[in-house]
Amino acid sequence: MKNRLIKRCSQAVFVLLFSAGATVSAQTHMLQENIFEVENLKPTDSVLKVREGDIAPGFSLPSVHHGLVSLSGFRGKKNVLLSFVPAAWTPVCSGQWPGYNMARFIFDEHETIVLGITVDNIPTLYAWTNQMTTDGSRVWFPVLSDFYPHGLTAENYGVLRGAGTSERAIFIIDKEGIIRHIDVHDINKRPPLEEIVEALEKLPR
Repeated sequence: MKNRLIKRCSQAVFVLLFSAGATVSAQTHMLQENIFEVENLKPTDSVLKVREGDIAPGFSLPSVHHGLVSLSGFRGKKNVLLSFVPAAWTPVCSGQWPGYNMARFIFDEHETIVLGITVDNIPTLYAWTNQMTTDGSRVWFPVLSDFYPHGLTAENYGVLRGAGTSERAIFIIDKEGIIRHIDVHDINKRPPLEEIVEALEKLPR
């Protein structure tokens, strides 16, 4: 099962990369034109406040298309992957979440919902996510705004950077609300899907 899922994950990554190199729509060109190029940043600039095995700090945050989303709403129903990214309209962030669109079948097989979180406000996230994918579709998962109080959720997890953005971080939380996997990734790089799949495979059934 694990090898099969990793193979399918790799295929999804290949399709995503192929699509990025192929002829793309006017919408995608518009996204590329609006991407703000950033220089390499310090890989991490925060101190974690949680550990694997801890109960995940709760939150209720507004989302772009799904109203107010609370972590507690998934208790007993879904595993949760929190994907903190630093900022809208930046290169690595704009490639990371469309990759989760390609891998949706993996999350479905593991009864896992993805929650994307940034410190941007809702209008910014609305414009960004509406142009994010090559086929014009939206990302399938809720995108949440940690804008006000600024970065409070990121701060509670210990991934708020000194400059006011969040780290590029992954937290996988099981159906009982327990943190099972943490990856505070180099902010300049995309977390590998293969590592996420391996972490999902270890979740309690």
